[in-house]
Amino acid sequence: MGRKPTITREGLLEIAEGIVRSEGAAGLTIDALARAAGISKGGVQYSFSSKDDLVRALIERWTHQFDELLGEMDDVPPANLVRKYIKVMRSSQAAMNAKMAGLMIAYIQNPQNVMETRQWYRSMFERLGGGASEAQAARVALLAVEGLFLLRIAGIDEDGEWSTFLDDVESVFERLLEKK
Repeated sequence: MGRKPTITREGLLEIAEGIVRSEGAAGLTIDALARAAGISKGGVQYSFSSKDDLVRALIERWTHQFDELLGEMDDVPPANLVRKYIKVMRSSQAAMNAKMAGLMIAYIQNPQNVMETRQWYRSMFERLGGGASEAQAARVALLAVEGLFLLRIAGIDEDGEWSTFLDDVESVFERLLEKK
């Protein structure tokens, strides 16, 4: 009978996200994860055969968390979808942390990971398709929110400004919808 594992795959992903937040994407290695988890490198490789496998798992984890928070998106009008998106971005620190970690690593690593991220965004823009003014306003608001997210990664939120800028995007978005 084998020994029961003391750390799970999910536990390793939590630790990996912490490494990226504290040391940046370059700090995440199989060795660093093993040290932080207090297990052998082979113990990490039991769950993640390579760094690419680890990165893919981080992205999948974020995508799942974020999509769960967004909820059902089929047949949701563009304006309501962007309202939900802004609400999730504003309220979800866990999803934000995972998103930051996954995206930072994805852009530095394997092109396949970047492709999966692009596909997720394409699916969002497909939901916001069309030439109606509501759809156009929704696309611009989504782009603005994602731009703020990238600035947040770069450290704009040191003084808590990110939330104020998000308020600005939401306010302008709602004014655009009122004009139609």
